[in-house]
Amino acid sequence: MYTDLKGKVVAITGASTGLGRAMAVRFGQEGAKVVINYFSGEEEAMSVKKEVEEAGGQSIIIQGDVTKEQDVINIVETAVKNFGKLDIMINNAGIENPAPSHEMTLENWEKVIGTNLTGAFLGSREALKYFVENDVKGNVINMSSVHEMIPWPTFVHYAASKGGVKLMTETLALEYAPKGIRVNNIGPGAINTPINAEKFADPKQRKDVESMIPLGYIGKPEQIAAVAAWLASDESSYVTGITLFADGGMTKYPSFQAGRG
Repeated sequence: MYTDLKGKVVAITGASTGLGRAMAVRFGQEGAKVVINYFSGEEEAMSVKKEVEEAGGQSIIIQGDVTKEQDVINIVETAVKNFGKLDIMINNAGIENPAPSHEMTLENWEKVIGTNLTGAFLGSREALKYFVENDVKGNVINMSSVHEMIPWPTFVHYAASKGGVKLMTETLALEYAPKGIRVNNIGPGAINTPINAEKFADPKQRKDVESMIPLGYIGKPEQIAAVAAWLASDESSYVTGITLFADGGMTKYPSFQAGRG
């Protein structure tokens, strides 16, 4: 646990399920005040709110679409209005919708880019604006993926969005470091979240995925939440502009294990 996170205000987009939910609960355990953004699923968001408060934190929920500028502005304003400040912004909301690249519609492309990249930009921008205007040495954490560096056929929009998030994070980190503001990325690998539940329930597909992970198993959302807590804490105070991969080694070319290649 990180004592410096107690009382900190953290806003998390896409926090009603999956990685967002796990991070919200972890920050609740740290004694933080959590703004839980959700796009749909108010019932799930309310359940997360209850978990955060049972864990020892405070929380509030806010509906919003991260592709809409005013909705993202409202997330930051909600944090300040209800908790008096903002310390940490986690741009977690993301989607994927595979299709062969030559058949991918512009609508599909724009929806994924809009959520994963534009949404992360808007969240970063609004948090940075608040930090600069209020002289806060704040913290922005973006949710990327191993696919910011690993190509992923039929997911060209997703891979492009995460590659964009990588360079956006590095650029913002460089730009705002003189003000003491840190900006980092988390790059999860294969994690057992609701979006992957059907695939991982199939023994063959699960075995195929596990074969790409040197540690040999699929990760848990709580393991990503632990990375977020560390990046948000003073323990990582000298860390900015990185992607911290939490992927069981997936980015280390597991096909070359045992000297193959």
